[in-house]
Amino acid sequence: MPTVTIIKPTIETEADRKIRAAAYCRVSSSSDDQINSYMAQMTYYTHKFENSETETLVDLYADEGISGTREDKRPEFQRLIKDCRKGKIDRIYTKSISRFARNTRDCLKNVRELKALGITIFFEKENIDTANIADEMMITIMGGLAQEESTSISQNVRWSIQKRMQNGTYRNSTPPFGFRNEDGKLVVDEDQAEIVRQMFEWYISGYGLRRIADMLNEMNIPSGQRCVPWQAKTVQYVLKNERYIGNALYQKSYITETLPHIKKKNYGEKSQYYVTEVNDSIVEKTIFDTAQELMRSRNGKHIDNHLILSKRIYCQKCGATYKFKNCNGKRYWTCRTHDIKANLCENGWILESDIYAAFIRLYNKLLYNYKQILVPLQAALQELKIRRFNGNSNVMNIHKDIVKLREQTHVLAMLKTKGFLDNAKYLEQTKELTAKINRLQSELKKHTRSDDEDEMLEQLEMMIDFFEKRDTPINEFEELAFENIVEKIVVVNPNELEFHLIGGLKFTEKIYRNMS
Repeated sequence: MPTVTIIKPTIETEADRKIRAAAYCRVSSSSDDQINSYMAQMTYYTHKFENSETETLVDLYADEGISGTREDKRPEFQRLIKDCRKGKIDRIYTKSISRFARNTRDCLKNVRELKALGITIFFEKENIDTANIADEMMITIMGGLAQEESTSISQNVRWSIQKRMQNGTYRNSTPPFGFRNEDGKLVVDEDQAEIVRQMFEWYISGYGLRRIADMLNEMNIPSGQRCVPWQAKTVQYVLKNERYIGNALYQKSYITETLPHIKKKNYGEKSQYYVTEVNDSIVEKTIFDTAQELMRSRNGKHIDNHLILSKRIYCQKCGATYKFKNCNGKRYWTCRTHDIKANLCENGWILESDIYAAFIRLYNKLLYNYKQILVPLQAALQELKIRRFNGNSNVMNIHKDIVKLREQTHVLAMLKTKGFLDNAKYLEQTKELTAKINRLQSELKKHTRSDDEDEMLEQLEMMIDFFEKRDTPINEFEELAFENIVEKIVVVNPNELEFHLIGGLKFTEKIYRNMS
C-alpha cells in the first residue's frame, strides 16, 4: 500500500492573513483647534488596530494644515493612492467623505479605481462601506454635499477677504522683505530695510537684476523667512512692490471659484484695490518711480551697459571669467587668462552682439517649445520626488512619535489648568517636548523632501510662468528676459556658447560671427 505524506501549506492563505488597513486623516487649516483634530484622528487610528485580530495598520496618511479641495495639494493622499496601486493596502479607513474628498468627481474616481484594485473604503461618519456596491449612489450624494459645503465655505472666505480689500483693512499673512508683523500691522525691520534701499540704489546705478541677486548671495543675505537664495525674479518683485512706498495693491492674484480651486495671476479678470498710506515707507517715492521707469525702459531695448553680463560668462577651458572691453567702439568679451597671455588659453574674444544674438535665438526656441521641454520635465521631477517619498518606511513611525509627544503636551496643559503643575515646571517640560517634536519634524523633512529638488521645481515653475505670459518672439536683446531665465554662460569654444538656465537646464547655441 502506498505511503502518503501530508505536506502542510507554508504560504499564508487569504483567510489566514490579516487585512492590511490604512487610515487617512486630514484637517482643512492650520489653526490650533484643527491641529488638535488632526492629533485626535492620528491617535484614534493608532489605538484602533493595536489589539485587532483581523486587521493590521500598515501606515497612517495625514495631510495637515492645507486645503483639501485639490488632490494635487495633498501629498499624503497621493502617497496613499500610490501605495494602493503597489498592492500594499487592502482596506482604507477615514472619518468622513469630506475628509477623503471635497468634490464628487474626485471621490467617485478614486473609489472606483480602488474597488477595481480590490481595496475597500469605510467612511465612519456616514457608515458607508464601499465593499457594498449599493453604496455608490450614497457616495455620489454625500460627495455632492461635501463639494457644496467646500464651495460654500470658499465663497464665504472669498467674500470676507474682498470686503477687507475694499475697505483697506486686509492684512497679508506673510510680511514682505523689509517688514515684520506686529499685532497684525506691518512694521519696518531696519536691518532688512537698509538692504532694500541698497537694492534700489544698485538698480538705479545700472546694475541688473541678476547681478544684484548675485551680490546679495555673495554677502550671505537671506531673501526672507524661507532663506532661499536671491534670484532675478525675487529682486524684481522687491523693486516693483508698492509696499516700500507705503501703499498696497490688493488682489494681484485670485483663486478660481469652481473646483478644483486654482490660484491664478490677475491680468485684469478681477478688480484690484490700490490703497495708499497703509504702512510706513522704506524708500522715497521719487526713487521708487525712477526704478519703475528704468525697468520699463530696459524691457525690450538694447542695454547700453555691460553690467548685465559681468561675472556671468565663464571659460570652459580654464575656468576664468570673461571681462568686458571696448576698443574703438567695438564691444566684446574676452577670457581673462587669454587676455593676460594668449597661449595660456585658446578661448579668445567674443563680440557682445554675438552673445546677445545667441540668447535671442535660444529665447525664441524656448518660447515656441517650452510646453514640450519644460512642462514634461517639471512633471517628471515631481513624480521622482513623490516616488522617493513613497519608498520611505520610516515616515509612519515618525508620525506616530510626533503624535505621542503632542499628546504629552496636551496632558501637561490639562495638568497646569487644573493646578497640578506649576508654571515653571510646565514651561520646562513643554520646552523639552517641543524640541523633540522639532527634531522629528526636521527628520521627517529629510525623508519627504529635497531642498535641491524643491528649488529646481520652483525655478522651473517660474520659467514656465514667464513664458506663459509671453506670446511673441523677440528681435532685440531684453535684459528682463535674460535675467529671468539665465544663470550663467559657459564659453565652450570661440564658436559655441552653453547657456545655463535656472532649474538646472543647459542649452548650447552656435555663434554666427558678426565681423562688422
